[in-house]
This record gives sequence, C-alpha cells and structure tokens, in this order.
Amino acid sequence: MDKLNLNFNCDLGEGLDNDVLIMPLIQSCNIACGGHAGDKESMAATISIAKKYKVKVGAHPSYPDRENFGRLVLDISTVSLKESLFKQISSFLKITNDLNYSMHHIKPHGALYNEAAKNHELAEMLVDLVMFDFPNIILYCPPHSILEKIATEKGIPIMLEVFADRNYHQDYSLVSRSHPNAVITDPSMALAHVQNMVTNRRIKTIEGMEIPVKADTICIHGDNPNALEILKSLRKNLTF
Repeated sequence: MDKLNLNFNCDLGEGLDNDVLIMPLIQSCNIACGGHAGDKESMAATISIAKKYKVKVGAHPSYPDRENFGRLVLDISTVSLKESLFKQISSFLKITNDLNYSMHHIKPHGALYNEAAKNHELAEMLVDLVMFDFPNIILYCPPHSILEKIATEKGIPIMLEVFADRNYHQDYSLVSRSHPNAVITDPSMALAHVQNMVTNRRIKTIEGMEIPVKADTICIHGDNPNALEILKSLRKNLTF
C-alpha cells in the first residue's frame, strides 16, 4: 500500500507526562485551556514544546468542569457557556501571542464536542463564537455533524476530524466511554481502523456496518494508555 501524508493531532496539556514524547509524532495538537484541565503555566509549557517541533497549536475548550474532566454535559445557560469558552480561548490566544506563535485551530473537548455534533443551538453558538471573536481560525468538526453543517453554511474554515482510538455508531456518533468497547487501545486495531478510514474512506461501526467518511485530520487521545504506541504504529505503516 502506498504511504500517505496524513495529519495527526492529539489532545495535550492535560496534566500527563507524555506530551514531549508525543509532540514529534503529530502535526497539530489541541491544548487544554482551563475548562477541563490546564492553566496558564501548562498552556505555556505545551505551546513551547509544540513550537520546538513546529507543531500547530489549537485551543481545546470545554464545559467548565474540571471535576468530571469535561466529559459530562453541564446544565448551564448558553450565554454563560459562551462566556466561559471565550475566556478559555482568549487566555490561550494571549499565551500564543506572548510566545510569538500562532493559534491554528479550535477544537471543543469531550462532552462539548459530542453535544455540538447534534445540538443545533450549541453548534450555532460555537460557530458564531469562532466567526465573530476568532475569525479565520479553523474549527475542528466531526464529519456528518450539525456542527460541520452550520460551520459550512456560515463559511468558517473547518477541518473534519476522525478518531484513531474511538469506536463509532452508525449515526457517526462516538460510542460512549461508559461502553467497554468505546476506546481502542490495541495499536493493531487502531491501525486497521485508520487504514479503513483513509484508504477506503469508510468506518466500520460497532454495529458492524460500514459508513462513508471524509477526514482531514486524525486524533489520538493523549490520555489513551497506548497513545505513543498507536502513533508510532500509524506513522510507521501509513505515513511518509
């Protein structure tokens, strides 16, 4: 099989000790900016590592819920949530400016990402936030989502993202982390999963169906226990 020039991204700056090991293996990273994890010091440290390896950096805002790592949908007004997201992303942007580096993209985290894929009001708020407050910044979106639809309609730049280490349902939603087969930790299984997505442009769902997909970037979660091994396998077998 011909090798491909793929774009890998990873969620980093979340308090783990593998950022410096992962950074040379990826093209972009999504850095926690205080909602679910991270603070000014960790943002600065992670951005500095990214700058060293010429990795593009993005803000990774979430529901303001450090207790649950941003993985639960909060009962919060859209106005309050928008204010929180604006503060998170603005804090990240200030640090990139201070370090003379550019913010490349914004990628919602956890429950915010999953909810914006199907919640019209939330998706519209996120798109408007990017469009008016952070113009020309790319928004990472799940394919076949309401977030992608609204972003495309409003003309903001997007990159479609799939996950190397997560299983999917036939409606393109991610399998809940409460399910035993939600997360893929076996590097060989992750490789087969990604090979199908990038060569056949299809995802094999947990229900056993094959659904079509187009992707611009592939995410590996930094908190996956085998994140480093998965990335090494993908790069060895799929990329230049």
